[in-house]
Amino acid sequence: MAKVSGKYELLYILDTDLGEENIAAAVEKFKKLIEENGTIAETDEWGRRRLAYRINDKADGHYVIVRFESKPEFPQELTRVLGITDGVLRYLITDIA
Repeated sequence: MAKVSGKYELLYILDTDLGEENIAAAVEKFKKLIEENGTIAETDEWGRRRLAYRINDKADGHYVIVRFESKPEFPQELTRVLGITDGVLRYLITDIA
């Protein structure tokens, strides 16, 4: 039987060089996209943290974790949007169901 919905966790790291306003806009953009396609259970914004290793010569990143529920097709679209958005250093979507 096909899955109707699934629970997922998204971790993404934004470039701190974007500035506070652009970081807030990016967080809001992803929040809105997820809400349009599912339900957010929890958002945990860690803020600026030291990266374990340099990414694109950056030592720090702005970390955000979002737990959400959506149809199984949506994480693929979210991955596409994260991949083409400027300022996203890394992201990972995991199935937590």
